[in-house]
Amino acid sequence: ITKIIVDDSRKAKFRILKLYNLVKNLTKFDYVLSFRSSIMSKILLLFLKAKNKNIYQRFGSQRHQVIRYNDFISKVFSLDFLPQNLKIYTPTKIIKKNILGINPGATYGSAKRWYPEKFAEAINKVANNFDEVLIFGGKNEVDIASDIVKNLKINNYKNLSGKLSVSELIENIAKTNAFLTGDSGPMHIAASFDIKIIALFGATKDLETSPWCDDKTIIRQSLEVLDRAPCMQRVCPLKHHKCMKNIDIKKVISFL
Repeated sequence: ITKIIVDDSRKAKFRILKLYNLVKNLTKFDYVLSFRSSIMSKILLLFLKAKNKNIYQRFGSQRHQVIRYNDFISKVFSLDFLPQNLKIYTPTKIIKKNILGINPGATYGSAKRWYPEKFAEAINKVANNFDEVLIFGGKNEVDIASDIVKNLKINNYKNLSGKLSVSELIENIAKTNAFLTGDSGPMHIAASFDIKIIALFGATKDLETSPWCDDKTIIRQSLEVLDRAPCMQRVCPLKHHKCMKNIDIKKVISFL
């Protein structure tokens, strides 16, 4: 990677003009690949100077997103390359402690999230099995982490929510031995270190976005008893949120 350009045109009053000004002076590329197929992504490709422009198109049977993206790249470059394990190249310290990571948030929306009191109950039940419990979360998820802490009856925890840079988040997740999480970005970071993951799914499709690793357990409600699940919505359209609310704490604990 020789250069990174951040597209912040979403914040602009005239987004298309901002997008054009962002890329107009860039060099001519041999290949351009867009992993998004939105209208703005298509406009971006229109503005870019390139011999070969390619935009991801979602089609075919339900498959994991890693496989879809890999197939996209293979098609563009005429390759026959199988998807590999995720890998984050970062120096990690060898930790001899037994550490549980908790990630209660999900930037996409509340439909993905389990409840703070349920996370707290699970932590209280299994905390004695671990030397330390680390609670993760972004700057917009501090309240969720605080609600968990209010219900904790243990002392061997650290609330890191809102306190970490991306590199610090990666470093701390790499220390954990087990990771309890919803469908989220940190879940995929944990997958890259092949940590034992217990992933709670509701509104989204685990067949497409589950952790890409071997040591994982997916917990979700039976789709046969839920209407519209997985709905792929940011907020529960039926207002009851049963897909996450009815996840059994005992079942979660059994895998920790």
